[in-house]
Amino acid sequence: MSPFDGSPPKPPPRIGVYVCHCGSNIAGVVDVKAVADHAAAMEGVTLSRHYAYMCSDPGQALIQDDIRDKGLDRVVVASCSPMMHETTFRKACAQAGLNPYLFQMVNIREHCSWVTDDPRQATQKAKALVSAAIRRVSLHQPLETRRAEVRQAALVVGGGIAGIEAALRLADAGKQVYLVERQPSIGGHMAQLYKTFPTLDCAA
Repeated sequence: MSPFDGSPPKPPPRIGVYVCHCGSNIAGVVDVKAVADHAAAMEGVTLSRHYAYMCSDPGQALIQDDIRDKGLDRVVVASCSPMMHETTFRKACAQAGLNPYLFQMVNIREHCSWVTDDPRQATQKAKALVSAAIRRVSLHQPLETRRAEVRQAALVVGGGIAGIEAALRLADAGKQVYLVERQPSIGGHMAQLYKTFPTLDCAA
């Protein structure tokens, strides 16, 4: 029992860690086995693996099988940029029955193997990033996606040429636009000019 609220203590997390080779993009510089071994020794980590391409169908299946067979309730993938495959891995976790927000991704390609030719430095940094992700994911709580109506409107601050152009582009896209200018008139510095080069058009 918890001494604070009377609730039973939470079971320790069961974290699965997966280190991607990304072909030679990561494994050519980072010692992926050493990173996986380092993760395996951390508190809460149930298993730690390294694999050639985690984003591939077999790589995703490996994660899904471990979630089901090993009872994983947290997943960390150390691979490329989350911009590329965070959604991929979240979907894979969800398909295996794990809340997709109990997943944490680590970028050891752009942040480690692609920024140095020194394998020791790249490996040490990868270990540090994976360690941080393991500690972070242990604190994650399951979330649910909610939908909310969004009003298709935009606020443009500044009625100079850039603000006017932005407001017009947004309006052309069908959005309601509010253009805010602190001066009595719009136009900014452009309105203070007499003529413009090279056409000599009236600036105002």
